[in-house]
Amino acid sequence: MDINGLTKLCEKLGCRITPEVSLKEYITFKFGGPCRALINVNSAMSAAELIKYMKQNSIKYGILGRGSNVLVSDEGFDGVILLFGSDFARIEAKGNTIRCDAGALLASACVRAQQLGLKGMENLFGIPGTVGGALYMNAGAYGSEMKDVVVCAEYIDEDCNIKTISRDDMELSYRSSFFSGSDRVITSVTMELESGDPDEIKAAMSECMAKRSSKQPLDYPSAGSTFKRPEGSYASLLIDQCGLKGLTCGGAMVSEKHSGFVINKGYATCADVLELCEKVKKIVKEKTGFQLELEPVILS
Repeated sequence: MDINGLTKLCEKLGCRITPEVSLKEYITFKFGGPCRALINVNSAMSAAELIKYMKQNSIKYGILGRGSNVLVSDEGFDGVILLFGSDFARIEAKGNTIRCDAGALLASACVRAQQLGLKGMENLFGIPGTVGGALYMNAGAYGSEMKDVVVCAEYIDEDCNIKTISRDDMELSYRSSFFSGSDRVITSVTMELESGDPDEIKAAMSECMAKRSSKQPLDYPSAGSTFKRPEGSYASLLIDQCGLKGLTCGGAMVSEKHSGFVINKGYATCADVLELCEKVKKIVKEKTGFQLELEPVILS
């Protein structure tokens, strides 16, 4: 891989590049091997230029935000990671709309909305990810989803052109979108909200976080909900029915607090988590007939 050429392009674009970075600290599960290089993206134009360069030079690359719905193998990622983080996290407000760079934290967008007296994002507060990642998977909680607030987004298409797309064309459904499983890369998201009382909005956000804290194992590393909701039931209900709370593989365990979460007890590997998930899927299928599907994306 031509690191020198990539480094020169990063210097030109004002992006930081670091070779051989462990990804353990960049995903919420807190495991994973190194990548060949990590680049802190600072704009949509920079992202488009970098992706174009890597495609032209056959350099493997991946996109990472907060890493809250991602698994990284113990061997790492044999390519370049484009990090949509604090260097690409601007939040701008105009009237009842909020425009966020893809690397902005969803929680930060919720707080900005509350400060401005804009309601509609309360139930999304506490989802541990970036705004771009949230739209990519149409994240949601407590009856609300990104599709309820997004109006348009900017993205990089397969030919490295920067384009805009409206909500109606995003194909938003349960944990899926127009962007899922494609080469399209979200660079900004615009949301439209309603006027409300800042104190009432803050109270609703606090109530949402209290629910999360009481029901979810937030004191352990995880990727959030581990399995998608199967049609006709709930993953946690099925796992409960099969008596799988507390089931372990190495350092990975089905949470005793919320069986929909596989957690890292502190020394889990990616192999541990994948082995445990396969066991859970097999037992649930045998005992209930439901086929569970992993929600986190595997970066490989």
